[in-house]
Amino acid sequence: MLEIHGFLDLIFWVLAVGAFLLCVWALVHAVRTPARAFAMAGKLNKRLWLLILGLATLFSFAAAVQYLSVLSIFTIASVIGSGIYLADVKPAVGEIGRGGGNSGPYGPW
Repeated sequence: MLEIHGFLDLIFWVLAVGAFLLCVWALVHAVRTPARAFAMAGKLNKRLWLLILGLATLFSFAAAVQYLSVLSIFTIASVIGSGIYLADVKPAVGEIGRGGGNSGPYGPW
């Protein structure tokens, strides 16, 4: 029974580290994106996303170092917030910077 418990702890620790890396990826992208891109895409402003993703990174780091449980509500909310940013906001603000004056009907030339 002890071996199974140790293996499950390892799996949950790997999940916690994965959640932390997901939150860091989203936070780094939000920091590098200009504030006007959020407004032009019709999303929440950059400061609010930085707050959400900063707290998500903090809570997921706490789960990765086993200060919080991986299944705590804060860790789960961190993954949900980062997932929403990466699935919805990142593609929307990424399209803002692609438009340019030298684009033809089939793309940039």
